[in-house]
Amino acid sequence: MRTTLLAAALAAASLAASVVVPSTAHAASPAGSPADGQAVSFALIGDTPYGDAQQAALPALVEAVDADPGVRFVLHAGDVKNGSSTCDDARFATLAKLFGTFDDPFVLTPGDNEWTDCHRPAAGSYLPTERLQAVRRVFFPVAGRTLGGHPMGVRTQARDPRHRDYRENVLFTRGRVVFATVHVVGSENGLAPWTGLAGGDRPEERTAEVAARTAAALDWIDTAFATATRTRAPGVLLMMQAEPLDTPGFARIRARIAERSRAYGKPVLLVHGDEHVYEEERGYAGVPNLTRLETFGDTATSWLRVTADPAARGVFSWEPRTVAAG
Repeated sequence: MRTTLLAAALAAASLAASVVVPSTAHAASPAGSPADGQAVSFALIGDTPYGDAQQAALPALVEAVDADPGVRFVLHAGDVKNGSSTCDDARFATLAKLFGTFDDPFVLTPGDNEWTDCHRPAAGSYLPTERLQAVRRVFFPVAGRTLGGHPMGVRTQARDPRHRDYRENVLFTRGRVVFATVHVVGSENGLAPWTGLAGGDRPEERTAEVAARTAAALDWIDTAFATATRTRAPGVLLMMQAEPLDTPGFARIRARIAERSRAYGKPVLLVHGDEHVYEEERGYAGVPNLTRLETFGDTATSWLRVTADPAARGVFSWEPRTVAAG
């Protein structure tokens, strides 16, 4: 297991972290207009709600985020349920309705628990590719439009004839910073066998899905950096569910992010969830201007308030927030 910076130690420090080149501290700036080059702040969550208790507690998190006047949108890094709860349509509908109660636009990238791992008997022994279509239908009902009380329009990869299925991969610009979601999930990015199916694993279907989604992910990463270069964006934020490790399911994605980040030269923040540990890793994959940030997980009481400030040297800064006990 790699060395991590534990959440407890970070929280105890009571300092906002920032992506800088070179590394220095920079406090979060007030949020400004969402598109005019001023700073913009947003909430980052992931791997929530895990189980019925967290689902019942999530409205308090929604209320806390909504009460922050500086937060302009919400990013969810995937896993809207735990791996042992059912993947049925009714649960999906309930969760989508709950996420829709955020006042601000709600931007989600899928996690493995809501489709890849649905082959598990505890999750219902679903065919994962069928559940992926359900995820798209329920959580991305209108291509190019987010959930939330005040949804926003976003650019979607579904406009690309080569990747029409990938409405979940979206891109938008706020504070001149480019934000992009990339569908990359745990369980080795979907390569893990579907052992819970009644008829056994379907390796050809499984690997074909991974190959197509990886191709879309690589193209979307390229699109994000091309957009940032063309618009002279001060920074890029990529969000995916799983950390792209140097393993078979992620190696090409990791290499592409590193390559594009190095060529871009400005601050890049890679945010994800999956491991349920709030941590940061600067100089990720050996690239000085690339920082990895994992958000809190398996909790409905902690979140990160992130600011993208184009006037700041490091562009990105963040600080942990806790929902007050009610």
